[in-house]
Amino acid sequence: MKKWLKCLLGIILFAGMIAPVCAESHTDEVTILFTHDLHSHFLPTLEADGGESGGYARLMTIIHEQKEADPDAILVDAGDFSMGSLFQSAYATSALELRMMGAMGYDATVLGNHEFDYLPEGLVSMLNAAKNSGESVPAILNANYLPLSEGEEGFDETDQMLWDAFKNYGVQEYMLLERGNHIFALFGIFGYDSDDNSPNSGMILDDPAETAQRVVNEAIEECMALYNQQPIVVALSHSGTSGGEGEDVELAKAVTGIDVIVSGHSHTTLKEPIVVNDTMIVSAGQYGRNLGVLKLNVEEDSVSLKEYALIAVDETIEEDERIATLVESYKTKVEQDYLSKYGMTFDQVLIDNQIEFETVSQVKSFQHESTLGNLFSDAYKWMIEEVTGETVDMAVTANGVIRETMPTRKISVSDVFNASSLGVGTEGELILIYLTGKDLKTVLEIDASVYPLMKVAGLYCSGVQYSYNLNRMIFNKVDTAMLKRNDGSLETIQDDQMYKVVAGMYAGQMLGQVNEKSFGLLSVTPRDAQGNPIAPDELVNYVVQDKNGNPVKEWYAISSYLLQMNGKMDERYASIDGRKVVYSSLNPTDLLRNANGFTYALIGIVTGLCALIATVVWLIIHKRKKSTRTA
Repeated sequence: MKKWLKCLLGIILFAGMIAPVCAESHTDEVTILFTHDLHSHFLPTLEADGGESGGYARLMTIIHEQKEADPDAILVDAGDFSMGSLFQSAYATSALELRMMGAMGYDATVLGNHEFDYLPEGLVSMLNAAKNSGESVPAILNANYLPLSEGEEGFDETDQMLWDAFKNYGVQEYMLLERGNHIFALFGIFGYDSDDNSPNSGMILDDPAETAQRVVNEAIEECMALYNQQPIVVALSHSGTSGGEGEDVELAKAVTGIDVIVSGHSHTTLKEPIVVNDTMIVSAGQYGRNLGVLKLNVEEDSVSLKEYALIAVDETIEEDERIATLVESYKTKVEQDYLSKYGMTFDQVLIDNQIEFETVSQVKSFQHESTLGNLFSDAYKWMIEEVTGETVDMAVTANGVIRETMPTRKISVSDVFNASSLGVGTEGELILIYLTGKDLKTVLEIDASVYPLMKVAGLYCSGVQYSYNLNRMIFNKVDTAMLKRNDGSLETIQDDQMYKVVAGMYAGQMLGQVNEKSFGLLSVTPRDAQGNPIAPDELVNYVVQDKNGNPVKEWYAISSYLLQMNGKMDERYASIDGRKVVYSSLNPTDLLRNANGFTYALIGIVTGLCALIATVVWLIIHKRKKSTRTA
């Protein structure tokens, strides 16, 4: 018995010795569910292969499944939750996006650049509408994109209005979220490119890395003080990645203490996390096509990857009945409050399309004439001529506002809106302005020369025929440009003549960035009928209205244009018509045709360099000959 008692005592003592070790090495698991760039895509999107992707009712089903497996999972979003479908028309008045995210159980999101498309007043109205709805809504985190503070130079009523709305909603830099046995420190970051795409936000961008480091330090300090526990630090960043690089990669390099960056803005789909130092960067793609699932192993002083998956949201997923019912009620609201003004309905069929148009990625991938761009610009020109009864010289649309293609099936009003949903303070209102012939040619040069610097500046025009040589001098790539009238005749563009031009508000205001992107070498000045310059913030005064006094929207112009085709897509859009010819040539004639000052300046520089080199060579040879004779 004594031997057995000694043995048992030894086992007990040994167990006591190893227990602390086991406790120290204990590993917990946490789950982060994430999305970004949802863009008001409440309903599924039809894909090119005939399948469907996204849709909040299906997304909700997958969220339920994940939360059943881990009830303590958090659900977050990295911004641009609005602007992309007809539901956005209730953004400022009803905040359908935030209310839907609340119904789906999102813990937090951030403001993306498109949340500012309705201008500061629209954002204020949206935040107040969401809060005043009395419904559950996600926390909004925003650390480095804020209005001017009282006492700062330039502070005005708009800044105060924004601060009041932030306070009313509860917008904050970061939050500590207790879930299960762990604390998450969540914070929001806004990127430089997002700021470039929000010229009318009214916000001031603070350095993302400096702000992030400060907030991380503060969040960790607060968490340790309150819970005596190291938090899991998650950045919800609307900055983006591309090809394994980008602003969020730089953020991870510059800031210590971030465990995870949920990266929005660039619509990136990362099949595996990008790991930089000890930070994992994840992205799930746009429009709710996937639910991102990140599972982490959490030890006392470290976080490591356990599992990462992107779960496809497609037609094989059953819809959550509660969310599906809510979406249908929102559709009814949009029809009553918005579409009824234009005499249209959400699912109204406009045309049966049998022509295969390019995808959006194909349209934007290189410089070329696009039948999709032709269709949109033709629709704008036709619509404004119908409304005003006057001839429009040119209509223009841009890569940056084309969001979806025209599907090969019956096309509805909703489909068209999804394809042309962007606007600044509007849903893509059409403006009618005047440009001099010189500025009109500059617009075409923007398409040729600025596209490599800013791909959203790729343009598609109606009413002109032009060509450009990719091998020519930058800012002088266009070698021919003519007006193309409705009867097909061509007309010379006169530099000092005024021409009527139609563009969407977003594209029109984008022209104001040309001066910066071209290093001050190109500029376009919108003018009124008397030739007076129009300031960017005054373009809203040049929105065209229909006979009922409604502003003419881009989607409405395209929808009306399709309707007048009597049920079948016009065959002219089965192929390009030569209105934009893009080519590459080193033939001297092609390089010098209609050359301007940029090309002549280059010729002068090259000639001068050649002369200098020739002179130096001659001096060297002459010196050597002289030295030889002397010897």
